[in-house]
Amino acid sequence: MAQQQQQMKHALQQCIDAQKDDLHSLSRDIWSNPELAGNETQAHDRLVRFFSRDKTWTVDSHYKLPTAFRAVWDPVGGLERGLNVGFLCEYDALPGIGHACGHNLIAEVGAAAALGLKAALENQSELLQPVKITVLGTPAEEAIGGKIDLIKAGAFTDMDLVFMAHPAQQDAPFLPGVALDEVIVKYYGKASHASAYPWEGVNALDAAVLAYNNLSALRQQLKPEWRLHGIIKHGGEKPNIIPAYTELEYYLRTPLVKDLFDLKAKAEACFRAAAVATGCQVEIIYPYNSYYNILPIATLANLYKNNGEALGIQFPEQPNNFSGSTDFGNVSYVVPGIHPFFYICTDALNHTEEYAVAAGAEKAQLYTLRTAKALAMTAVDVVCSPDLLRKVREDFSQAKRKQGKHLEGTLATFQDPAYCKTDQNQVTTCFYIVTDYLIPISCLASGRATPFTPAADALTTPLTTILL
Repeated sequence: MAQQQQQMKHALQQCIDAQKDDLHSLSRDIWSNPELAGNETQAHDRLVRFFSRDKTWTVDSHYKLPTAFRAVWDPVGGLERGLNVGFLCEYDALPGIGHACGHNLIAEVGAAAALGLKAALENQSELLQPVKITVLGTPAEEAIGGKIDLIKAGAFTDMDLVFMAHPAQQDAPFLPGVALDEVIVKYYGKASHASAYPWEGVNALDAAVLAYNNLSALRQQLKPEWRLHGIIKHGGEKPNIIPAYTELEYYLRTPLVKDLFDLKAKAEACFRAAAVATGCQVEIIYPYNSYYNILPIATLANLYKNNGEALGIQFPEQPNNFSGSTDFGNVSYVVPGIHPFFYICTDALNHTEEYAVAAGAEKAQLYTLRTAKALAMTAVDVVCSPDLLRKVREDFSQAKRKQGKHLEGTLATFQDPAYCKTDQNQVTTCFYIVTDYLIPISCLASGRATPFTPAADALTTPLTTILL
């Protein structure tokens, strides 16, 4: 089997090298036409055309979301249940600075790794079970959280493993990311002439400024890893008019979902206090999905590191913390996966104009395709070894169990399951929505083949069996 795996890894590397020009062209086209979250029509169409060239891929455009897609390679045509290995592509850009987070390279890595794994699997008759490859185009990572909408739409229900990689300043097999909520705060006052009769007005700008200062004062009481940062999006119309309406936008970030509950409560107290002090009305809105921290799958991270080092990737000492957020975190609660970071030959920081330039540069290609090879090689290791697959699943269960312990005492009322799936052992996992956080709670009830109802089961089930 070891010799077979080496042959498969060699085949996938040759495949990716043979298609490097097409892959670079794909990435460059996406980079040259930056599109914001939810509006990635050209990137969607370009990726659909890319996979549609090979008729062995079944391609679904506009898959569950207007700018999402799915491409599936299934050598047995669904006649036999095997492993479904997923690769994710992102392709949305940032306002004003284009692909300054390198999502064009994420799309290229996902496409290249999928092509490589396909080449490795073709004509392999000695695998213990058939393997299907699914490429999922996941829009709107920079806002909205497209992967979360795809989770709720059932796009991940039959996946067994999922892979993607993100460009950064250095190579890292794993960084946890942080949970994120975006909040919009609107203050409503009363307009009046600011000089002639200001006493007739209710100043919404005062409320916004007080809220901003409240949060600034709150920072000294926050844990070192917690983050809150925001802007005043609308501060009024003219200096001689008491502002009747103002609007703030804030991001709240914490390492764990449990902490996000606490930070949200503290921030909301600051927002409401500003309204009380000024006599304004306040509206607090969470417009998009909450993002979760990425669960660690140590087996996959170690395999990726070993494969990367075999390709010449150097992994420096990892940072103690990482304050970025991604909707892949939510995916990691649903399917075991990996989200490594990779260097692209620049010291520029993400979300800068300099990084946007680097993401489109030819010198980034060596590092991008090398990362794709390492991802595909990691997939080969797992699909060829039932023991490794078992370890990955054990890591996944343990990571969810640990997160579940963090949430003890924070669970609220259950609604109907967002969706359920039953694995090969007839264990049904039901993903529940808890309060307004859209947190997927998986209730693992061994031996049950049917979802249990909140009223009959979830509320009487010990917390030790309720796993995030």
